[in-house]
Amino acid sequence: MRRIRLKTKLVIAISAMVFALVATLSYLYVSQLVLQRIRSAYNNGDFVAREIRDAARDAVAVDLRNTDINPSDSAKIRAVIADSLQTDPGVNTLLQSIVGYSPTTYDAGIYDRDDRVLVHTDSSLLDKVVHSREDFAQVRDGSFFRQMNVVYGKPEVYDIHLPIQRDGKPFGDIRIGVSTVFLKSELRPQLNRALTLSIVCVLVSFLLAAVLSNLALRPLEAIGRRLDQMTVDTGEAQPTLDLRNDEYGAITKIDRLGREIRDVKEVFSALKENLDQIMGTLQDGLMLFTRDWRVVLVSASAERFVGVPRGEMLGKHVEEVFTDHTKMGRIVLDAYALHQSVPQREIEIEKGRRVQFALDFIEERGQRIGALITIRDAESVRRIENEIELSRRLAAIGRLTSGVAHEVKNPINAIVVHLEILKNKLQEVAPDARRHMDIIENEIRRLDRVVQTLVDFTRPVELKLFDADLRKIAEEVALLAGPEAANKNVHIEFNAVEKTLPVYVDTDLVKQAILNIVINGVQAMSDGGTLKITARSNDSAALLEISDQGPGIPKEIQDKIFNLYFTTKKTGTGIGLAMTYRVMQLHNGALEFETEPGKGTTFRLQVPLRQSQIDQIDNANTSARISANLG
Repeated sequence: MRRIRLKTKLVIAISAMVFALVATLSYLYVSQLVLQRIRSAYNNGDFVAREIRDAARDAVAVDLRNTDINPSDSAKIRAVIADSLQTDPGVNTLLQSIVGYSPTTYDAGIYDRDDRVLVHTDSSLLDKVVHSREDFAQVRDGSFFRQMNVVYGKPEVYDIHLPIQRDGKPFGDIRIGVSTVFLKSELRPQLNRALTLSIVCVLVSFLLAAVLSNLALRPLEAIGRRLDQMTVDTGEAQPTLDLRNDEYGAITKIDRLGREIRDVKEVFSALKENLDQIMGTLQDGLMLFTRDWRVVLVSASAERFVGVPRGEMLGKHVEEVFTDHTKMGRIVLDAYALHQSVPQREIEIEKGRRVQFALDFIEERGQRIGALITIRDAESVRRIENEIELSRRLAAIGRLTSGVAHEVKNPINAIVVHLEILKNKLQEVAPDARRHMDIIENEIRRLDRVVQTLVDFTRPVELKLFDADLRKIAEEVALLAGPEAANKNVHIEFNAVEKTLPVYVDTDLVKQAILNIVINGVQAMSDGGTLKITARSNDSAALLEISDQGPGIPKEIQDKIFNLYFTTKKTGTGIGLAMTYRVMQLHNGALEFETEPGKGTTFRLQVPLRQSQIDQIDNANTSARISANLG
């Protein structure tokens, strides 16, 4: 089947659009023309009817009081009114002149309520019953096709009605006959002219379409030649369609190039989206520069270190981003001026905050094509190192206690058994020795509890996880610690930002972990005060902050407070904070603190919210069991 050329399609499309436009305009013009003429004919007929009603008002309202006609005899009353109308010179003169006055008026008359003619332009219809014809108002208010049928259909006569009254009651109506013959004679010449104009416009549109399509497609030839130059060296086998020299060949080449551009754009968009996600989640500050030292890539964390919004850095020159007023700025500008890399070093940027900074040049084939700045928070690095060290120490303690526990428990059990035997024997020989034996027994049992605590601390914990509300857990802890706090003259203040903090935890372990922190805070305030418990959340975790007004934690022991058996209390065991830290680890959470000497300490417990926690908890349980078994 032969394909239709693009030029032919353009001619048809443009012609169709012009035809539709001309047809629409013609429809609007013809419909308005017909409607205006029909309304004019109706208004003329209505005007004539009102003139007749005014002329016949006196004849219809004839006074019957001086006659012997019975007012209830409608036939005689009708005869008197008909005679009055037929003999009224004004009414008869008006009726005779109506047909000549209005070119569309066919006849006119006054009828009673029984359709009997009282007076008429056609005297042969007097006193006869003439039924009403179709109301011309329906034609006036009808559709366009109904009105066109009146113009081009068979001749018809329609009535225009105007009711008349006598003594305030309906008596009859005035009917003006409107003939469509007269409408046709007026409208057809105008409609024919409109039709002729429409045909001419369509023919002109076809001619213009052909001319315009040639002008529009002429640039495609130049585009086709340019596309041939772009694709001649691709080395690909060209489809048969590409060998055509018409617009289809050009369109095919454009389509091929468009697909290649779209493929490259999709790859670039996916790469950019992935890169933006990586840059947005990186904790390190990264800044990538081009060969001419303009910023093309910035991680979200870089804003915190540089102090300039990420959007303002992109596209800027290095001298517009960094200044020599800061130490980091001086290092970067010196490296820019000297074209030298900066090995990783620790520098201070503001208010004692320290970061790890490095600047490396990116090379390709021995030429520098850009530079990369890496900035890390030194405090975060040290904190991670401390946590790793603490975990290593806990693991070492676990390995030690797992080996010692069994060796110590067995002698203790033997000592307890033989102590009971010795107590029984000495009770008869030396009764005064019982007091000393009781002291020995109490100390041995205390030693047994210490060993048992070691065993419990290093034993793999099987978490009993349930859905819970961290806010309610904290409220219960506040109630539990209330009596001891009251004894210390400490007021516990609980605040919650959210109504609920859904978590998936071992309720007993978490409650004990929070209670350890609260009791420590209460005991730290020897002079009384307020202990604040605040429950809130961030994007993915539930946070619990416990702040006391105690003396704070001295700097020299801050790195040791989570060590097992480390305590500053005379009667303390040094297990509470270490156990709390372990509970947070088991729940894939975190335990941090901030302290200021003389003002107090704030512990911050963080537990993942329910929707993001289940998989993390399962992984944490598995890791804990593996670590314990290895220990």
